[in-house]
Amino acid sequence: MGSVSFFSRLVKRIETKEYRNAEAENRHQWLDNNDLRPVPIADRTFGWKSYFWFWLSANATPASFYGVSAALAAGLSVWEALACQLGGQIMIATVFVFNGRAGAAYHIPYPTIARASFGVWGAYWPVVNRVVMTLVWTGVNAVQGGQCAYVMLHSLFPSIARIPDVFPDGASALNSGGMIGFFLFWILTTSLLHIKIPNLRPYMYTKLGIFFICSICLLGWALAEAGGIGPVARQGSTIHGSTKSWTVARYVFIYCANGATYATNASDFLRYAKKPKDAFWPQLIGFPLSTFLVGIIGNLIVSSSVITFGELIWNPIDFMDALLEKHYNSATRAGIFFLALGFLYASIISSIFENSIPAGNDLAALWPRFITIRRGFYIAAIISYAMCPWYILGSASSFVAWLASYQIFLSSITGVMLCHYFIVSRGYLKISDMFTPAHSGLYYYSRGWNYRAYVAYLVGIVPNFYGFLGVFGVSVTLPATRMYYFAYPMGLALSFGTYWALNKLNPPICSNMGQMFREVGSEAEDAVIESEVVAAAVDLRTSKGGMGLDASEKDAVLV
Repeated sequence: MGSVSFFSRLVKRIETKEYRNAEAENRHQWLDNNDLRPVPIADRTFGWKSYFWFWLSANATPASFYGVSAALAAGLSVWEALACQLGGQIMIATVFVFNGRAGAAYHIPYPTIARASFGVWGAYWPVVNRVVMTLVWTGVNAVQGGQCAYVMLHSLFPSIARIPDVFPDGASALNSGGMIGFFLFWILTTSLLHIKIPNLRPYMYTKLGIFFICSICLLGWALAEAGGIGPVARQGSTIHGSTKSWTVARYVFIYCANGATYATNASDFLRYAKKPKDAFWPQLIGFPLSTFLVGIIGNLIVSSSVITFGELIWNPIDFMDALLEKHYNSATRAGIFFLALGFLYASIISSIFENSIPAGNDLAALWPRFITIRRGFYIAAIISYAMCPWYILGSASSFVAWLASYQIFLSSITGVMLCHYFIVSRGYLKISDMFTPAHSGLYYYSRGWNYRAYVAYLVGIVPNFYGFLGVFGVSVTLPATRMYYFAYPMGLALSFGTYWALNKLNPPICSNMGQMFREVGSEAEDAVIESEVVAAAVDLRTSKGGMGLDASEKDAVLV
């Protein structure tokens, strides 16, 4: 009995405050905590300028330097590869802003919005899908940040480059010295996860300035060493005809799928918007533009490596380390140290915003009894290390294969969510029903699962599954391989169309198909919706017996 009592006390100790509040208020503890509810009014601080600069800053990271390296290795020129990247990211930015509309309007995260289409229990699987991808990206960005930390340490301690390597050749993106940099990056990032999300904006702006100063300095240094931009920036493609056309198509959609994670959980970012319109054009323009600008700088830097070192070094961080090895004197060491420090800071802030926040939201949704968004941050940090991400980045081809494979699952989820919000619900979400598994709830469907969403999800995956096997070495036909290039838009369209047809044939009780589009802030909004949204947006004062929102705050909810 003593051990049982101890275990019970331990469980009670690690339960979240939100769970205990839910017990006191008879709310359903498996579906509700404060991180899954609408963002409190005081934290809705992102205007259009904030979002525009947010994406410029978010993509101001060393990872964006060499985003087109795979396309260059396939035979495209630098400018053709950059054009493919820009085209693909414009497409995914379009999906991003529309799929994030519900978050911008209702201020709720992706795990909560997924309940509207997949059901209050059925939404667990889409969240698991996102969790897996988020954890991988968290680890991958930690490896890239670790490379920055290693170069910084190398400028201080030359002996770090002489540590015997324990990894097989070509199997890992890091050597033994790089692992020290990885641990330093991991510790620094984890130590900053306690900062509240709205309070991170100053860090984002600071990071933007530091990154571009360091980038321009490194570009100037590289051009000075080479005496010009290098032959890679001037050379044409090495492939022609239909081979080139199919290669262009392939990489346009790979770079589109590269942003599939953002498109799926767009609401996790856009829920902090002051107004829905603040989250549209800044994302549509700022996201692809920022990646394009950083990509140009990165490719000009690495292009010069052919002249300076006689070989092409695709990673600018490796280029910095090569400069250090070539001129290991006090001036070079000081310059590389400050450049690496700036890039390290940029990587840390990007990792928090682009990986830790989505991971925290998703993990909190999986187990609200014990996990808040803050705890989710730390859990993601631990798991991302345990996944050994340095092996994923062991080669560019293996990482591209991973991205290409996972898109088929995320595109189907996104297609269902887009169709539900814009076609089925017509913009109307009843927030209170997303947190209660009552039979009368709009999103209970059948035992909490919406079969329509799951059928549409599978229909979006099946046509791409044969090509998906080809990514992992299974022999497939050339037509199947080429069809798989279009896996993301195909999965999105098929799941969207199937979900629409099933809702047309067998409408659920939440269906508003054929009615006027209405959501928070629209002219068609009525008093019923207003009362529901205001009630759902009340902050912790209400749950603790406070007076709730005053009149001015109620008006602000509907802005």
